[in-house]
Amino acid sequence: MERLSAAAARRIALAAQGFATARPARVGKAQLARTLARLGVVQIDSVNVVSRTHYLPAFSRLGAYPRELLDEIAWGKRRPLFEYWAHEASLLPLDQQPLLRWRMQDAADGVGIWKGVSRFLRERAEFCDRVLDEVRRRGPLTASELELGHKGEGGWWGWSEAKRAAEGLFWTGALTTATRRGTFERVYDLPERVIPARVLELPTPSREDAQRELVRIAARAMGVATERDLRDYFRLGVADARARVAELAGAGELLPVAVTGWREAAWLWPGARRPRRVEARALLSPFDNLIWFRERTERLFGVRFRIEIYTPAEKRQHGYYVLPFLEGDAITARVDLKADRKAGVLRVQAAHAEPWASGATPGRLAAELASMAGWLGLARVAVAPKGDLAAALGGALSAPSVSASPSHLPRFTGEEREASARSSPAGGGGGSQRKLRDGGGP
Repeated sequence: MERLSAAAARRIALAAQGFATARPARVGKAQLARTLARLGVVQIDSVNVVSRTHYLPAFSRLGAYPRELLDEIAWGKRRPLFEYWAHEASLLPLDQQPLLRWRMQDAADGVGIWKGVSRFLRERAEFCDRVLDEVRRRGPLTASELELGHKGEGGWWGWSEAKRAAEGLFWTGALTTATRRGTFERVYDLPERVIPARVLELPTPSREDAQRELVRIAARAMGVATERDLRDYFRLGVADARARVAELAGAGELLPVAVTGWREAAWLWPGARRPRRVEARALLSPFDNLIWFRERTERLFGVRFRIEIYTPAEKRQHGYYVLPFLEGDAITARVDLKADRKAGVLRVQAAHAEPWASGATPGRLAAELASMAGWLGLARVAVAPKGDLAAALGGALSAPSVSASPSHLPRFTGEEREASARSSPAGGGGGSQRKLRDGGGP
């Protein structure tokens, strides 16, 4: 069995996620689609404190790009993506639609988490047929435009009966998303009017074959991963994931590796890149593929990261909507951001450094924040005096060089990180007291 240092595993993971490649000068629709296809799945979330999360992974990897390009490839007439429940509510490449048909069938049959969905569709079959008939007759509709049933109380977040029916039919594959409107409301339509015939006519693979392919996609997108990591990427069941991983390993499609410091066995994608350096600069959405599985985030980066949106304000450690900053191959800081669109300001409501952050971190973070502000159409970045990195970050943002491209900033080496970690005061702003060592990782 091959042995990998934690640092090598971290670089493999970053390369697999697209962080070991220089950002292009310009981004076109085809390049954006390839980036999202490389990830295999992108989570959708309606929270718009900074930007809705599905726009952020491409920005993190490609830099500023026209956001309307994502709207076009996700919901345009000749879209290469479709919506379904994959990791969570997600955008996926169209060719993966057959791979999720077993899950649609599970929703119809009430398997596992889908019991309530199936029961509603079964008990209200006549009503659900009316919903389908309305969409078939009138064309794409939101749940509010259906004007059927009544507003529910409790359960399913107080959804109306029409919303519950439409979502249930969406989960079973009888309806799909035509587009999104206004406040990001889903517009439902029949699959045959949205998804190309060439996709709908593809044969339905067996549950086992489909899951094996989903594990392949996850393994390729992560580079090196534990069984739990592979399972989480498309939210497979424990027994299913274990069986599929064992089958792929037996066929030589996953290679067993031991990673220093990882308690669980790991699997390497045979074609994974193994860069000796990664010089990334990226602000990461809390729902980014790289960090959405918090256990893996801590294992890779030595950072305990949690979303604190639902935490009472007085109990939050780092802020309401916090984006970690990826610098080189380490997470060196985290910033609580808010896009104040009325004032035209990207507000840094708190800024915290990890113990291994270097003196160069504020400048690099400032450049990335300035780039994000411009991408969001905001005129400037303002830093509130909260967090141990706030003063230095504010100073960096006022420097003339802040507008420089991150690729032109000084290189951030593992040795630099190690030295800064040794000199950092214990209990710095980050969530972990462990130091990153270039040879051993977190």
